[in-house]
Amino acid sequence: MKQIKGGVTAAKGFKAASTEANIKYKNRKDMMLIYSESPCTAAGVFTSNVVKAAPVMWDKEILSDLHPVHAIVANSGIANACTGEQGRKICSETAGEVEMLLGLPENSVLVASTGVIGMQMNMDAIKNGISKMVTELSDSEEAGTGAAEAIMTTDTHSKQMAMEFEVGGKVCRIGALAKGSGMIHPNMCTMLSFMTTDVSISHELLQKALRAVVVDTFNMISVDGDMSTNDSLMVMANGDAGNTMIIEENDDYKVFVEALYTICKEMSRMLAGDGEGATALFTVNVINADTKENARVLAKSVICSSLTKAMIYGHDANFGRILCALGYSGVLFDPDKVELSIESAAGSVLLFKNGEPIEFDEEYATKVLSEEEVIAKVDMHTGTEEATAWGCDLTYDYVKINADYRS
Repeated sequence: MKQIKGGVTAAKGFKAASTEANIKYKNRKDMMLIYSESPCTAAGVFTSNVVKAAPVMWDKEILSDLHPVHAIVANSGIANACTGEQGRKICSETAGEVEMLLGLPENSVLVASTGVIGMQMNMDAIKNGISKMVTELSDSEEAGTGAAEAIMTTDTHSKQMAMEFEVGGKVCRIGALAKGSGMIHPNMCTMLSFMTTDVSISHELLQKALRAVVVDTFNMISVDGDMSTNDSLMVMANGDAGNTMIIEENDDYKVFVEALYTICKEMSRMLAGDGEGATALFTVNVINADTKENARVLAKSVICSSLTKAMIYGHDANFGRILCALGYSGVLFDPDKVELSIESAAGSVLLFKNGEPIEFDEEYATKVLSEEEVIAKVDMHTGTEEATAWGCDLTYDYVKINADYRS
């Protein structure tokens, strides 16, 4: 298994395109299309927010009916959330336009949107964007990059990745793109991620694999604790690699799950590190916990703590904030057994052990906390389970960005 260049066009048989549709933004790409001529098995996980955007409801219905899928079309700028019947109509007409222009079967197109909640979309702009994109579909790396750029909102850079691996003697690939910078606190089950793979796999196992890996990847990130109405993670598998279809949980399935986990983990880290206004990726690794679930809860509690996030921004080893976040997580543990240290490319510092603070060099600790990724390592000394969560620091710019997000 190895990482290769590219994103959603890296897998065999997938093409992409992007355009300036002027849905809300001006003079920038705001619409993308991913397409496979071969019909795809598709799976997805979505926001558990009770207030769900129209595209989320559209996609859940398409996937639950097990329709073969050929395309995903998405826009940025307007989220098509809290838009009532008009929002649902936009989804239907958007998918229908792609199906008509590409000669696809009905209900074979997934739809996604990201941006401002509560604004209605202009269908004429969407149709114009689609008509441009269907003539520009390409399997080039540049086309995949353009698609990743088109769904950015407050992201500072696009996010994409591809992996190559072998299944049943066939070379297979999986590619991904994602967006997300604010309103990032997924629980799937304004984060979007689309994945493409040329592996042949049954719908049941594709969905099972996706649900399995999301628990310790996308569900372990948080930027601001606000769960979006639009969170969607979808994967399309067209089988063009030519492997024997994976229909049971054998060695081929395990290889695929490993590749899927790896790409989901790295995309999650990219999202957390590019949080709105962020200057650092904040990783929390809880080890030797009594249960896996408790390890997850503890790690997530720390990355979600506003005081801890501000501590990372200030490069201040005020470790009591981390202990406090562990303590209110809801997990019962003995504080006297906890061992806490911080690590980065600059080194590591032990801060707390056996219920007592450890004397440390403040200047050196500040240096450790000043790197692009800061890791808090928490040893619970109660078992053998571990979990990792990813977040970012909390800066002045986060407030500035969100104070005038609609303008």
